[in-house]
Amino acid sequence: MSDTALQAAPATKARGYWATVGRRILRDKVSVVCAVVLLIIFISALIAPWLGLADPYQGSMIRRLRHIGTPGYPLGTDELGRDMLARLVYGGRLSLVIGILPVILAFCVGTSLGLVAGYVGGRVNTAIMRTVDVFYAFPSVLLAIAISGALGAGITNSIVALTIVFVPQISRVAESVTTGVRHMDFVEAARASGAGPFTIMRVHMLGNVLGPIFVYATSLVSVSMILAAGLSFLGLGTKPPEPEWGLMLNTLRTAIYVNPWVAALPGAMIFMVSICFNLLSDGMRSAMDIRN
Repeated sequence: MSDTALQAAPATKARGYWATVGRRILRDKVSVVCAVVLLIIFISALIAPWLGLADPYQGSMIRRLRHIGTPGYPLGTDELGRDMLARLVYGGRLSLVIGILPVILAFCVGTSLGLVAGYVGGRVNTAIMRTVDVFYAFPSVLLAIAISGALGAGITNSIVALTIVFVPQISRVAESVTTGVRHMDFVEAARASGAGPFTIMRVHMLGNVLGPIFVYATSLVSVSMILAAGLSFLGLGTKPPEPEWGLMLNTLRTAIYVNPWVAALPGAMIFMVSICFNLLSDGMRSAMDIRN
């Protein structure tokens, strides 16, 4: 076999694997529906200024707490008479950013720490993982509240707090997966060929451990959405009058007995997005398990 054929074989195999994963996800109706729902929410939040919605900040005490289906206000109005449909769509921008960005940052940091700890082992592994365990020992909710309380309220501080919460979890998964492939033949062959540790981790190991870590990180998005909403509900996240689903839950809690359906809308959005991310993560996990 020629050198060109030898070089093309791994690439063909990789393309075949991911093509199989894609086909298996498309055959999973639940995953497809969840992906479509999330895509609609993402696009709506992205193009919100061009959808012709009402001003999400402008209210009127005359039209406060209108019921769902009121002419001109299909989802009613909030406690200050602001259009709920506009606030839910615009609120998706902040809610999705605060929910997804910490997971992305934690994925990058946690994967790097876990990869180094799993490959190098020894004292380096002990130092990294024992430090990570200090943060992992605290419940996620309490740790997020403590960090946000120390840093102060605000979107940036919420993202920092949630990132710190998720780094230990992703690091443990990355370290476990890396340890499992550290002594495999392709790693030993790369080491014997003279490749350095950084090259081995970046070129030979990262691609083999990235899948399980990515799937796990996807499942954390739903947790991040709930934690971010909880921080805003407690006044540690987004500040009024910004539309954000957790903050909207907080401000509408006094209207729960007056207009419960309108008051429940932000919670319904958080629930729907969280469930969709969870189900999509389960579908990806099943699709990537080639043994099934």
